[in-house]
Amino acid sequence: MTTTAPQSPSLRGSDAEAFLADFRSMSTFGATAGGGVDRQAGTPADGQTRNWFRGLAEGHGFEVRYDEVGNQFALLELVPGAPYIAMGSHLDSQPLGGRYDGAYGVLAGAHAAIRLQQQLAAGGDEPLFNIAVINWFNEEGCRFKPSMMGSAVFTGKLPAEQVLATTDPRGTSVREALESIGTIGDFSLDLAAYLEIHIEQGRSLEDAGLTIGLVESTWGANKYEFTVHGEQAHTGATVIADRHDALLGASALVVAAREIADGFSTQEHAVITSCGEFTVYPNSPVVVASRVQLLVDVRSTDADVLAAADAELHRRIAAIEESASVRIEQGAQHVWAAKAYDEAGMALAADCARSLGLPYGTVRTLAGHDSTNLKDLVPTIMLFVPSVEGISHNEKELTSDADMLAGVDLLTELLGRVAAGGFVSGK
Repeated sequence: MTTTAPQSPSLRGSDAEAFLADFRSMSTFGATAGGGVDRQAGTPADGQTRNWFRGLAEGHGFEVRYDEVGNQFALLELVPGAPYIAMGSHLDSQPLGGRYDGAYGVLAGAHAAIRLQQQLAAGGDEPLFNIAVINWFNEEGCRFKPSMMGSAVFTGKLPAEQVLATTDPRGTSVREALESIGTIGDFSLDLAAYLEIHIEQGRSLEDAGLTIGLVESTWGANKYEFTVHGEQAHTGATVIADRHDALLGASALVVAAREIADGFSTQEHAVITSCGEFTVYPNSPVVVASRVQLLVDVRSTDADVLAAADAELHRRIAAIEESASVRIEQGAQHVWAAKAYDEAGMALAADCARSLGLPYGTVRTLAGHDSTNLKDLVPTIMLFVPSVEGISHNEKELTSDADMLAGVDLLTELLGRVAAGGFVSGK
């Protein structure tokens, strides 16, 4: 297996300082008072971050392009006509989100590519592939649904026209949002493999004293949009027997989801359920709710356990409709199965970690990532670095500088080997 020329200690120090400086600069866009960021997809803050990233990439000789749904590609052509090894994640965030989620992976990919460029200039192994660093559009799915939207279009799981017509709660379409920030185009990419590094968003690495997580598989997830239909009425004048309270029905669904998680989790297979984006109509203090919209998701490591928990959810929905005298309508759904990442990629990443002296272990990802989509298209390697106390989607989200830098070191080593043909064939 070929490897790239090692960096000198002085170069590593310089590179580390450059990465941390860029991370601090990137974190100023959409910065919140609590130390996080608010960069929802297609907003001005998202556009500013994208423009900043474009300037960083172009300053290092990359060409930056956009596809039809706003995925941003920073391209480093090393072998004219060859396919690309891509790295990436996302720069958009949740409302009042953390600085690290997604953004770390994009910047780590850029710095790994920059370091590889330096190594090649110093006489490192000749690559077989070109390099792309990708900022996927709307991974978070908070302004526009579903999540992982840009990578879903890239991998053929969602039609571009459907995505472009999708609107946010204020009626702004994806197309309008992308046009407003000037990051929409017609680029396409011939991809050979994909690498992604991300914060864990859990605490298993920190608890085990590990620096690197080799992601072996995704959890399965069934995500649903539900609308609970009731009937608007006066909260004082309408007796209980005559009410069709949509909020009561929605609240019962929230409780049912939690009870399912508690009832189906075992030592071998966990079930996680959540309810979010709870919208009540007309949301008046003296009106019985006529309608509630909410999201419910059910996740598990095991397909059979997930199916059983999902069936129980739908059984309980029918019971809630009867007990609360409401109607529950299921809308859009977003589903992905528990599926393994490439074993050869995990082995290669483990060898890289050993060569750098980084303690590592295998983990599964509870959350969805763009690599969840990419692994169904091309050989994919997913890596984690620790999250302090497992906190994520929160302004207090934190990964130490040392762990971030270790992740960039590993990604650089891994990229060098993959680009030289150590994972996929260049033919």
